[in-house]
Amino acid sequence: MKFPLLLLSITPCLLSATAPEKPNILFISVDDLNDWISPLGGHPQSITPNFQRLADQSVLFTNAHCPAPACGPCRAAVLSGIPPHRSGLYENMQPLRQVMPDITLMPRHFSNHGYHSSGSGKILHYVIDPQSWDNYFPEKEKDNPFPFTHYPDKRPVSLPRGGPWQYIETDWGPLEVTDKEFGGDYTVSQWVSKQLANPPINKPFFLACGFYRPHEPWFVPSKYFKPFPLEKVQLPPGYRLNDLDDIPPAGRALARNRYFPHIQKNDEWKAGIQGYLASIHFADAMLGNVLDALDQSPRRNNTIVVLWSDHGWHLGEKEHWQKFTGWRACSRVPMMILAPGIHPGVCDQPVSTIDLFKTLASLSGVTAPENISGTDLSPLLKNPDLEWPHIALTQLRGPKAYALSGKTFRYIHYANGDEELYDISKDQYEHTNLARNKDHEEILMKLRAKAPIKGLPFPQKGQSFSVKNAPLVELDRKNKPPPSQKSFTRVPLAIKNSSSKHLRIFWINQQGQRKAFGKVATASNRIIPSHVGHTWVIETEKGGFLGYVVIPKKGARITIE
Repeated sequence: MKFPLLLLSITPCLLSATAPEKPNILFISVDDLNDWISPLGGHPQSITPNFQRLADQSVLFTNAHCPAPACGPCRAAVLSGIPPHRSGLYENMQPLRQVMPDITLMPRHFSNHGYHSSGSGKILHYVIDPQSWDNYFPEKEKDNPFPFTHYPDKRPVSLPRGGPWQYIETDWGPLEVTDKEFGGDYTVSQWVSKQLANPPINKPFFLACGFYRPHEPWFVPSKYFKPFPLEKVQLPPGYRLNDLDDIPPAGRALARNRYFPHIQKNDEWKAGIQGYLASIHFADAMLGNVLDALDQSPRRNNTIVVLWSDHGWHLGEKEHWQKFTGWRACSRVPMMILAPGIHPGVCDQPVSTIDLFKTLASLSGVTAPENISGTDLSPLLKNPDLEWPHIALTQLRGPKAYALSGKTFRYIHYANGDEELYDISKDQYEHTNLARNKDHEEILMKLRAKAPIKGLPFPQKGQSFSVKNAPLVELDRKNKPPPSQKSFTRVPLAIKNSSSKHLRIFWINQQGQRKAFGKVATASNRIIPSHVGHTWVIETEKGGFLGYVVIPKKGARITIE
């Protein structure tokens, strides 16, 4: 029998006299989970009573996004507090310790501040990083986070191999085993439950629980498949035929990998959805095991619970299968925080899972590392309706491809300059690209100006970066502005408007097309992130051409008199 999570008053029989004053932290990650859970309403057939159970006790963030739509970059960013555009870790194949050899990850930081840090399952990308933990299961010395998991002897079971390009784990089906015989996440849930029942003496704990499902392969015990008869499985609510018609070439190229056509050709679309729903149902049951243990733990009244996913997953939306995209189906993730003294609620402000490091440090009274990015979400926990000037960044593959999520609009920028814009207040599935709609030019300019700056924390409202080494340059008023050169070297463009007129700024992309980047008001300054070799045009507000500049290797400073 399961009991609801309650924040009850502490009674003497529950806590020993040596119980720590700092709050404990239960840090739960779920792999490849999109919004197909009941608190987020992503799929009408999803069965997730335990996700709902935790959400009802938490502040549920309905507009939370991942820092990267891939396991490795996202998990490295969340655990380090350093986003990909600062670390350079953009791909799953980049080992964490090769890219950031000296970084102190979240569990070690809490250990350094008096916590006992332990964990089980997948928290980082296929490694444990032994130096970051006091204790781990499986044993941290092996640096393999996966306990034994039962899989079929003969593979593939459902989806034939389409070729060497196909990920071998893209397969699914029910297994005639019990939860215990299946192992995997069940074993993780049991180990974490034992830690909750027997917490460390005289120390608060940082306890991480990494559930692998619904990551592929979608093999789980057959009882989790039974509620989803194949003939009754519904397609994703966000799917629309010909949804790529208004998407620019870079977006179409990213969407159309070989998986979705291969799955359709083999008539496995609904079976794949069935496998994903079953795997979520299984993950929900394993979450229930941990929540039951927390209910019975001597530390339950002084424990912060955080649940998050590394990224979402496409099951045919935008003709895509897998992850790696900037669309909401992939960037939006479940995230909820339960904390002592915080009332449950729902927050629709844009946040990122990279905000968790600063937030947990703030809630626990631990000083956050000075070099990390993200925003402390404590004010939103106290007032979910608080005015919030921040946006959430999701970095794609490389420094010039990213998505920005606001409260009502989302913006996607590709490395070649292609753009997408969506009004999610009216178009939650991002069916209508507004990037070429002149009525939305102002919001486009505002979002373009928030591009991430390589090597620096994501710029917050009012922030800038140093231009002291940038030379003062003159505008070219005689020649035609050339297309921007391809470049990955970030430098600033600083514009000082000492004239009596407002200015308009345009970037010329590599195809020679003009992209509006907003205004510089009279008697004001503006700093724009740019690249070496990029071309910028400055005009008066009424369209009078003042000249252009091609950015030199140290950036540029321009004064308009």
